[in-house]
Amino acid sequence: VQLQASGGGSVQAGGSLRLSCAASGRTFSSYTLGWFRQAPGKEREFVAAISASASSTYYTDSVRGRFTISRDNAKNTVYLQMNSLKPEDTALYYCAAYQGWVAFRTARSYDYWGQGTLVTVSS
Repeated sequence: VQLQASGGGSVQAGGSLRLSCAASGRTFSSYTLGWFRQAPGKEREFVAAISASASSTYYTDSVRGRFTISRDNAKNTVYLQMNSLKPEDTALYYCAAYQGWVAFRTARSYDYWGQGTLVTVSS
């Protein structure tokens, strides 16, 4: 599976962005998909995940209620809608995929990673 993230950019606090991650491969619908982010000088952290069937979604506490993860298996694409953005959301955002559901908050669980897309939120 190859992943290509896009949609990053620069916005002011309170604004919105939608990240997309397009995947190659015929088994896209069998993968758990996640979004992670890494701010300068910090470790990569879990943001959100969605199960293969899209029946389950999870978010880190700091984005719950502001971000929404979704997927379109027909288009082999996962999305991250980000609303009410804050300066602390500034980071390089990565999409990732793996087959399974255990430990979806852990980066080591994921086998495939996109290249990252930069989100910058100014105050």
